[in-house]
Amino acid sequence: MTPFVAEIVGTFVLMLLGCGVVANVVLDKTKGNNGGWLLINFAWGLSVYAAVVVAGPYSGAHLNPAVTIGLAVAGKFAWSSVAPYLIAQIIGAALGTTLMTLMYRDHYLATDDLDAKLATFGTGAEIRNPFPNFLSELLGTFVLLLGVFYINDMSFSANNINDVKVGLGSVGALPVALFVTVIGMSLGGTTGYAINPTRDFIPRLLHGILPIGKRRDSDWGYAWVPILGPLAGAVLAALLFLALS
Repeated sequence: MTPFVAEIVGTFVLMLLGCGVVANVVLDKTKGNNGGWLLINFAWGLSVYAAVVVAGPYSGAHLNPAVTIGLAVAGKFAWSSVAPYLIAQIIGAALGTTLMTLMYRDHYLATDDLDAKLATFGTGAEIRNPFPNFLSELLGTFVLLLGVFYINDMSFSANNINDVKVGLGSVGALPVALFVTVIGMSLGGTTGYAINPTRDFIPRLLHGILPIGKRRDSDWGYAWVPILGPLAGAVLAALLFLALS
């Protein structure tokens, strides 16, 4: 399996399971209906675990443009490989979200709450306020990238970035899954903690395409927050890592 294919498969698993738990909790007539915030937090963490286990040995399992760009800024990943990784993550996210939607299609059609349907695709703020919403996504991703940089096996070298796979796979699946879980529990209550631009943008785009009886808009006025917030947090974490190294 090539790194490109691994990023597709890993991101597919991440989105299938991650968006799947939100659908299980918020859509009507599911076994997990009203399962609550903690169920979503735990399942998203385990989704990361599953995705890293699958993709980690082959691509480093970035699964997230913020991780890929943060590693590149820190000199731990070749800039020439950034674009292929981002394309693979987009493809994987589209596949995972689409198959999740097909599986839950009957429950989408049985659900009258159009906002709940949108919530299974994109994140949204409980209190709409641009600066704290942006700060929430920035801080969550900042903490995630600190984990990527500091909970690692120290096997990579800035002088060997083209030969050694780095990223989430280099820190081990379980520690990163725990990071994602605690970020959700501690910092995710305001915006739903996308902490991953592709995780929000691609499902939000598909919300407007897939036939699930949805609201007319996909809340694109908010979409910049889960895109720019995670990217800013990743860059700041990378700069701090460089300053402390």
